Amino acid sequence: MIGVVADDTTGANDIGIMFRKGGCSVKVVTYRDDLRLTADCEVLILDTDSRLDRPEVSYDKVFKATELLRSLGCTQYFNKTCSVFRGNIGAEFDAMMDCLGEKFAVIVLAFPKNGRQTKNGIHTVWGRRLEESEFAKDPVHPMRESNLVNILQKQTKRRVSLVDLSIVRKGARAVREALEERRSHSEYCIVDATEQSDLAIIAEAVRDFPVLCGSSALGEELPKFMQTGTEPDQLSKLRILDDNGVLVISGSLTPQTKAQVKHLIDGGMPVTILDSRNLIEAGRRLVEIRSAAEEAITLLQSGRDVLLMADNRDEIVEETKSKGALKGLDPLSTSKLISSALAEAAEIIVNSTDLKRLVVAGGDTSGTVCRRLGITGNYVLEEIETGLPSGLAIGREMLIVLKSGSFGQPEFLEKAVKHLKQLTAS
Repeated sequence: MIGVVADDTTGANDIGIMFRKGGCSVKVVTYRDDLRLTADCEVLILDTDSRLDRPEVSYDKVFKATELLRSLGCTQYFNKTCSVFRGNIGAEFDAMMDCLGEKFAVIVLAFPKNGRQTKNGIHTVWGRRLEESEFAKDPVHPMRESNLVNILQKQTKRRVSLVDLSIVRKGARAVREALEERRSHSEYCIVDATEQSDLAIIAEAVRDFPVLCGSSALGEELPKFMQTGTEPDQLSKLRILDDNGVLVISGSLTPQTKAQVKHLIDGGMPVTILDSRNLIEAGRRLVEIRSAAEEAITLLQSGRDVLLMADNRDEIVEETKSKGALKGLDPLSTSKLISSALAEAAEIIVNSTDLKRLVVAGGDTSGTVCRRLGITGNYVLEEIETGLPSGLAIGREMLIVLKSGSFGQPEFLEKAVKHLKQLTAS
């Protein structure tokens, strides 16, 4: 069994669908200290939801999650991070290495199908250097340089090296030889890749390495070197019916999600908007949440699909941040307050309608909504777009799609709604 530790909910599902496409049975579970698990799948993914935590908190979560995976007898480990290195990368890599007592890990951050490429250690997003991309303006982890070796080296005392693209293009044997050489003078080694074929070469070279780290994309190639299909397929057991419409919740301000939300609204989907300024005020917060929930309930019960979101206009977002600052809240705390409000509204809606089909956009929002609904994980089902799967929820009878804020084409949310309807219809 492969054990994966992922630092957020949508990332956990992202790597889950990569292994699922290769024929593996995949389960994603939300990590907690008292978690009890059995080895009943080929790839077990623990979501620590640690990307926005303090580094020391992230370290503790990943160490304990890795310890649990080790107790289940995992034979290979994968530390799944953001595909642009946002988060507590060094602390989380170190935690897994410390727990396992391992001395060397291979890191591949490239995700060519989603525009992430690494050449000479320099990471680009759709052709733009990382520090020139949208991620340079990330409110929590702004990415202000593109050299992955430098980014990681600043977060760890372990030494970081590189295998460049010219070696990868020579084939798996050359990559393996280069990694063995890097092992003599470093503990982490980043490997270049710009095409999917590069990832196939790397996967062959590292098929039996104990610790792999980075984006999900390598997970699409690894099953080619595994024995898969030994566990039951959850999709064959699927029996879920729902006469309600599908609820879509958007809590992301990324350009990709904004475009997807606009596509839904332009296509005529009813939208219920929370005024985020009212969510800062304790006296107005509950009224705002209940009003939005009641409006969505009426529409869903009539069979209409509904978009629930916080107002994403730039001026409203800035005014909300200003209101939060006056109450002593930093931008992250204000953002979490909005995610929490969306989750509270979701709970009212789901409990009132017995809703069984849900789409959530945004990593932090996805995790917050799932926790509020008692969803403790999911069995990964089918890919809708690259890195974006549907799932059968664990802890609540629901079909879910949890979308990373920065992933997906403008039509993705519409496609996700249609996909969930097809799953229930069939």
